[in-house]
Amino acid sequence: METILFWIIISIVIFDFIFEKTLDYLNIKNLTEKLPDELKGIYDEDKYKKSQAYQKTSSRFSLISSSFSLVLILMILFFGGFAYLDNFVRNLSGNIYIRTLSFFGILGIVVDLLSVPFQIYSTFIIEEKFGFNKTSPLTFVLDKLKSWGISIVIGGAVISFILWSWLSLGGLFVPVVLGGLTFFMIFMAMFYSSLIVPLFNKLTPLEEGSLKSKIQEFASKSNFRLKNIYTINGSKRSTRANAYFSGLGPKKMIVLYDTLINDLTEDEIVAVLAHEVGHYKKKHIYQGLLVSVLQTALMLYLLSLALEHPVFSKSIGGVDGSFYMAIISFGLLYSPLSFVSGILSNKLSRKNEYQADAYAKSFSLSDELISSLKKLSVNNLSNLSPHKLYVYFNYSHPTLLQRIAELTKQEA
Repeated sequence: METILFWIIISIVIFDFIFEKTLDYLNIKNLTEKLPDELKGIYDEDKYKKSQAYQKTSSRFSLISSSFSLVLILMILFFGGFAYLDNFVRNLSGNIYIRTLSFFGILGIVVDLLSVPFQIYSTFIIEEKFGFNKTSPLTFVLDKLKSWGISIVIGGAVISFILWSWLSLGGLFVPVVLGGLTFFMIFMAMFYSSLIVPLFNKLTPLEEGSLKSKIQEFASKSNFRLKNIYTINGSKRSTRANAYFSGLGPKKMIVLYDTLINDLTEDEIVAVLAHEVGHYKKKHIYQGLLVSVLQTALMLYLLSLALEHPVFSKSIGGVDGSFYMAIISFGLLYSPLSFVSGILSNKLSRKNEYQADAYAKSFSLSDELISSLKKLSVNNLSNLSPHKLYVYFNYSHPTLLQRIAELTKQEA
């Protein structure tokens, strides 16, 4: 049976790669050399050609990096890489907690180190070539070290909690772990911007002035209690602009990238924030948490089955009842279900984006929102005419043209 599972894993890995690259191919083939009529007034000819070049360069690079990842995982599976690491950590310690943390720690760092050359090329060659990169080599290194530190602390705590629950709780494994992970998700939703973001970027309260006054005026008009408005030095790493809503209850805050403030007018920024407030008013944040909890519950139930059956760990060379080997095997086998849930999540997310746009429109901000979306898309060299299948499977947001059409239709 473990042999059958092994070949199922191999098939899933290969199918995922072929499917993903097929979508990429369709997306690139959908590009046209001539500026489409529907993009006139958004892109000019030169900017459109630059966006085409960026999309093609990114796609070629994705093919190379994904092919490397495919070859790497296949080599690990066929040559017993997981089993080798399993034996290595067993020789380090007889303590299952130390073995488990060592296994995932070594695996995570080695895989990330192997990806570093691709990260460097993407950041300092591709993003630099097209005018996006502002990351210095020192910032890149420090970001990497900080990310490792966060992964070790948070990832280690989560893995240890799951392992303890599996060893100690028996039939209560799923509800207890689900409760713990739900608490963690809510905690991070509330405190991510105040605990994690400052490790990488500087958050500064938005200074007094006309922009802050307009934001506060909108907050009052929309009956949205807002005390925390911050700017973030996103230009430290990239020219890309963004804004986001973070936190729950009294911890909610609006975060504006400094690049956004530079790229958009004050009225356009208010329209973007109206969209973000729309997500909160429509309870999309709570909806997202609920969906995550349901997905986690399903995953934990299936994981509990995998942990109970030695065939899962043995399928990739592990010994009977190996906790971490079973998790690796399960993670690879869970990919199709994750793929399906991703489709449903993206579909729901696209629906929510339309609702948030409609909320901004209800305050007569559709023109400003459309203008801001156009500017952001052009500045990011976005592909404004992606293939429909690529959008269906990969996009969490509707395309720009779809959003404009919907906002315009609402005005009619």
